[in-house]
Amino acid sequence: MTALLPNTSAPGSTAGLPVTTDFPLNLTAASQAELGSLAPLCTLCCCGFLNRTLTVLFMVSLAFAIVVGNVVTLTVFVQTRQSRTPQGYLKVSLAIADMMVGVLVVPFSVYTEISLMVTSVPPIWYQGSSASPASSSSLGGLVSPWQPCMLIGPVFAGCTFVSISTIFLMTVERSVAILRPLHKDALVTRRRTLLLILLSWAASFLLALAPLIFSSNFTLEYNECSRMCNYTPLLLGGQPPSDANILLLFPAFDFTLLGGTLAVNIVSFTSIRQYSRKRKLLSEGSLSDGGGGGGGGCSHRPSFSDIKAAKTIGILTFAFTASFSPIAVFVLGNVVGYTWCNFSFIAFWILTGNSCCNVIIYSVRDHRFRKGVTLLFQREHSPPHGEKT
Repeated sequence: MTALLPNTSAPGSTAGLPVTTDFPLNLTAASQAELGSLAPLCTLCCCGFLNRTLTVLFMVSLAFAIVVGNVVTLTVFVQTRQSRTPQGYLKVSLAIADMMVGVLVVPFSVYTEISLMVTSVPPIWYQGSSASPASSSSLGGLVSPWQPCMLIGPVFAGCTFVSISTIFLMTVERSVAILRPLHKDALVTRRRTLLLILLSWAASFLLALAPLIFSSNFTLEYNECSRMCNYTPLLLGGQPPSDANILLLFPAFDFTLLGGTLAVNIVSFTSIRQYSRKRKLLSEGSLSDGGGGGGGGCSHRPSFSDIKAAKTIGILTFAFTASFSPIAVFVLGNVVGYTWCNFSFIAFWILTGNSCCNVIIYSVRDHRFRKGVTLLFQREHSPPHGEKT
């Protein structure tokens, strides 16, 4: 998720303006050029050649884990017919969003960091560097080269929102299976699921682009604190734009869906607990057989697989909430005036690391997924039919 970070720029100029912070602030490439150096200042996590090398190795390893894990998830879905359910389609949507992070977002950060390591001059687009050739705009100012962050930033934000909305849809789908097991097939269909997936992708990327669509006072730049592409306000007379609060749409959307997911999980797990208690009482003979439709009110009980799937999705929700919480703390601190440069690196990359967590959770909790992976590797090692004797 992109957020407001201290790479502030002024219209018609790319010089960075210093902001008060409890860490040494990294100036933009333009302001550093005025000081006689084009090499960007480093943060605590990335100072020195060794630390930068370890940071790049971490990014490369993370990208590899994200891509391989989600490719396995997608392959299992394609090869296994049992996975082609509404819940399976939602898992595929989540895997595609995660894999886009591993294919586009993380490799771009790796490329940028390696470029900064091997050259003393930042890339021409680095934070709108004024060292690059610029052309005059119709307003008389200078226009910086095209920013790759104008693509990478919305992709990361959009995929984050897709992940949140997909986990919410998975939670709702499982709650229907728990609370209305007899109506599950009628309410949750493949067609409705695919429609909701398309709507979640469209809404997520529209929200990710909202600061650029509804305001002309924002741009996207590679930030040396988070080592990612972040939204940057264009300062007007040294002051933030009046519509800077539009960035609060991001945490508002996140908190709303996470809160809704938590509420639905509470309802589902309360029902599971009640069912488990009734089943225990029935096994002990504490309930009469004639009360409540033969089975102590448990005639419409959910299946064991539905209960286990609901618990798995609860773990997914917990993992995402845990990885998102540092970003939430950072954004709230950013709004009240704190920069927290080094903390932003930790927060953003914890959230990025969540993209490889889902396949681990599936492997531990989902029996069908483990079976699909086993069948997948068995097919790869099985001999062709023509070689059988």
